Amino acid sequence: MTLTIRPARTEDAPALGRMGAALVRLHHSYDPERFMTPEEDLESGYRWWLSRELKRQGAVVLVAERDGRVVGYAYATVEARDWNALRDEHGELHDVWVDESERGSGVGAQLAEEMIRRLRAQGVPRVMLMTAAKNDAAQRLFARLGWRTTMVEMTRELKDSETD
Repeated sequence: MTLTIRPARTEDAPALGRMGAALVRLHHSYDPERFMTPEEDLESGYRWWLSRELKRQGAVVLVAERDGRVVGYAYATVEARDWNALRDEHGELHDVWVDESERGSGVGAQLAEEMIRRLRAQGVPRVMLMTAAKNDAAQRLFARLGWRTTMVEMTRELKDSETD
């Protein structure tokens, strides 16, 4: 059962939609107020988004394929200097998803390392990412692969009933 990490292709769109939708649902379950509400046909929305990104300069979408079946994906972009966020040019790793049946087998690490290789080839000096505060498994994976904590995102919901 050979695992291949390769650039995503147009024909991978249904698998990308399925996995992206699962990622959205997982994040929503962590914090329904912070993360977008899953739509009825979330798979189509994420399939559209990642299919568009396949063609965009500076975007990288990779898939992990085992025996002809897509079992994971990673999505990153090359980002310019951002004065607002105080970040120089960098790669931004947005998504890493591995099907439940493949978790713990090294697929996520292989996707992340191949993404690093491809972003490095594009000349970025660093790769940044965010993980959900409750996603301990992802945080452990990324720390093991050399990422460090640099910022903590905090969210406050603004309710209509609040006053200053």
